[in-house]
Amino acid sequence: MLNEDFDTLVPATSPLATLSRRQFVSRSVGTGFAAAVLPVSAQTIKTPTDGLVTGEVTIPVGGFSMPAYRAAPAGKTRAPVVLVISEIFGVHEHIADVANRFARAGYFAIAPELFVRQGDAASYGEIAKLIAEVINKVPDAQVMADLDATLAWAKAEGADTTKTGITGFCWGGRITWLYAAHNPAVKAGVAWYGRLVGQASILTPVHPVDVAGKLAGPVLGLYGGQDTGIPLDTVDKMKAALAAGSAAAKKSEFVIYPDAPHAFHADYRPSYRKDAAEDGWRRALAWFKAHGVA
Repeated sequence: MLNEDFDTLVPATSPLATLSRRQFVSRSVGTGFAAAVLPVSAQTIKTPTDGLVTGEVTIPVGGFSMPAYRAAPAGKTRAPVVLVISEIFGVHEHIADVANRFARAGYFAIAPELFVRQGDAASYGEIAKLIAEVINKVPDAQVMADLDATLAWAKAEGADTTKTGITGFCWGGRITWLYAAHNPAVKAGVAWYGRLVGQASILTPVHPVDVAGKLAGPVLGLYGGQDTGIPLDTVDKMKAALAAGSAAAKKSEFVIYPDAPHAFHADYRPSYRKDAAEDGWRRALAWFKAHGVA
């Protein structure tokens, strides 16, 4: 089971859990919030978009059209790329805002809706049902191919894919590690509390600890010391695997925030920890700059 803060999610008995699938399917990518996280917290950050080009785009993946949220500085060509990978709730308003933050820092940021073939993650009010019916049916191979297609699209749009970074949260944190091992174009990654170990399956044949030694670019892991879903001993296992790996693997680092729970960057949820989130953001920007994504 994926790691999320169950106590911050809407219970199945809540009226919010009965909102129709149609109501959420009709929303644009990057707008609104998933049913499972309503109501959102008062401290939710809203980044200004003046001077940016923002909104939904469509990325071709073979014969499929994948929606994504794009944010980039207006008029800037050859901007470095940051792939923004969502948690299990899909590309809702918070993920779009993270992309906007990267765009304000000069990046061509793209957040692809990676669950769309399996279902509409935003429409689920029951976390267990969301995991069973959507998330657990998403193959890693599909995600890797979708991200490859996203980079190809970004290059065609004029972005500089020779300077590619990736960042992700929870589910997306795990994908960050995997994609940094999958695509040699990745110069650096920042994984926010992504699961590191797990059982192999047909859809998820490997986990970050299995590919740690193959990283193309170094990854900065930002994790909470009070995250009950990701024990610190799994971080130790990952550190050992990185130490025995490639040059990029050996450059990878972890920062543990002792008092932070899971999802400490999610400003729309009660799990948000302002100090840890802001420190992690500063470190993320510095990490990309130090490793050629700037």
